[in-house]
Amino acid sequence: MFPWALSAQYHFSGHVDTTYWPEEVYLSLVEDYRKISGVYPEQIIQKTTPDSTGYFSFLGDHLPTGNHIYRIHVHNCSEKNENNIHFNGFCPESKEVFFIAKNSDTLSLPFSFDREMFCKVTSTNEKSNTFIKADSIIDEMQFAFSNYRSQTSRKINANKWLSNLQQFGKRENEPLIELYIYAFLSNKSNELYAYYLKDLKNNSYYEQLLERLKKLYPNSTYTKQYEAELASDNFLLNPEKITSKHLWIWILSFILLFSLLLNALQFFVYRRKKSASHTLLLKDLTHQEQKILDLILTDKTNKEIASAMFVSVSTVKTHINNLYKKLNTSSREEVKSLYTKK
Repeated sequence: MFPWALSAQYHFSGHVDTTYWPEEVYLSLVEDYRKISGVYPEQIIQKTTPDSTGYFSFLGDHLPTGNHIYRIHVHNCSEKNENNIHFNGFCPESKEVFFIAKNSDTLSLPFSFDREMFCKVTSTNEKSNTFIKADSIIDEMQFAFSNYRSQTSRKINANKWLSNLQQFGKRENEPLIELYIYAFLSNKSNELYAYYLKDLKNNSYYEQLLERLKKLYPNSTYTKQYEAELASDNFLLNPEKITSKHLWIWILSFILLFSLLLNALQFFVYRRKKSASHTLLLKDLTHQEQKILDLILTDKTNKEIASAMFVSVSTVKTHINNLYKKLNTSSREEVKSLYTKK
């Protein structure tokens, strides 16, 4: 009835166990998918204090309208030591949950089994729970991977798990969850990193993911970051190819620059020769012709020249015709152009 009074609002709420987490609860907007997990003060956009029952709530209308990655976390670090402890994002005294949401979503984090917190996401946004789903697959993979004894067995199963995770991400139809999986697989400290590089070399999945990101999130920092990282990893795999491409660019640039310099040099030589020829021609002029030339360059008319030189107009015309022949010109304008540009 009153559409002017309506606006998109988000409402994120949940419960914490105040026995262990009595302090503030923080809401962060994650724009760097390498910093999804952790405590980063620069990402925090809102904080609140839970009530006596542990209930907390974030409410507002200032979030981006499209899907972004968010994190809710608690920690027990004192304000005195907080900056030092959180310097690299790692916080041993913290608990967190990350999810996908937008400005109009309603989301709750209820207690799950044994009153465990942040183990389940209930939301109007169907994509919100995908990180928890991905984590369950990753946990299963890590457990199975730790049981692979031989290098050959690990290689086979690593390829299988890479494929399983990628297929899960594609089925969710949300590139942001695929970025989360990519960040895990491409982490250099991860044992799977070597398998990721081999997969990148032969698998078109990563380029396809870039296309999906450009389509759904064309101006997002996620897309720009992923594109830059993908280019960097491809360079590690194919330095010769990239170097060869850049070499041709340098060669073509050098040829273009050399051509411009050569043309500039030829033009300079031409102007010097032309100027020198004009200088020689001036020496061939009589005293009267040189005087008439000076008057022409000051825009004097034939009548004014005749008056200045105390001769008739017909005599001036005769001198001017002789001047034209010696300078290879046919008009006053050509004469002026020879010496005004000199």
